[in-house]
Amino acid sequence: MATSSSSKGWLSNLSTYACRIYFFLIILQIPLFRVPCRAGMCTSPVQVTSSQLIASEIFPVAVVKALLYPGALANSLIKSVTIPSWDNLLNIYNLTDVKEASPVTDLQRLEVLAGSYFSVAGALVGLLKPGRMSMFGTLLVIWGLVKEGILGKPVNTDHTQAVFVYPTMLIALVCAFSSVKYDVKKVVRSAPARSAAKPLHSSSKSKLK
Repeated sequence: MATSSSSKGWLSNLSTYACRIYFFLIILQIPLFRVPCRAGMCTSPVQVTSSQLIASEIFPVAVVKALLYPGALANSLIKSVTIPSWDNLLNIYNLTDVKEASPVTDLQRLEVLAGSYFSVAGALVGLLKPGRMSMFGTLLVIWGLVKEGILGKPVNTDHTQAVFVYPTMLIALVCAFSSVKYDVKKVVRSAPARSAAKPLHSSSKSKLK
């Protein structure tokens, strides 16, 4: 009984655990893919989103830096380099001249751009309430990468700018699907009950007569 109850409790909290893992994958900028962007080559949804936010000036620079800093700090600790400076953060990600960069790179990969927006937003919102935003964003990113890698759209002749998908993308996909909370009991209750038709006693008696 104790084992079954603990397993049920773990399954009921599966979406919460998946949201947390997905959050760390996104916010720590674990490489999921490699795709050309305005900043050069981006390897995570945060980098794609940040380059677009800096170029469009939708949010203040401080908000973008706050989004980038956890990943920059984690990367510096892994590589045993100095802790990144707040003022030098845009230089680290090559975002100082991103406003002058051509927007064609992002426009050719709208699925990756839109999916990165949803992935970052879904990772942040998922900490408060699990939802479908991260799943939708991850699927958009994967479709954009598949379209370019297999269908060859847009056409890329430079091998150094080739699209690449890391195995960690599979982990992100599993976490994105697992973060959606399905209430089986609610679905069963909302299903309309089918009533079995029974013949009336009067009609059955009339047939016997």
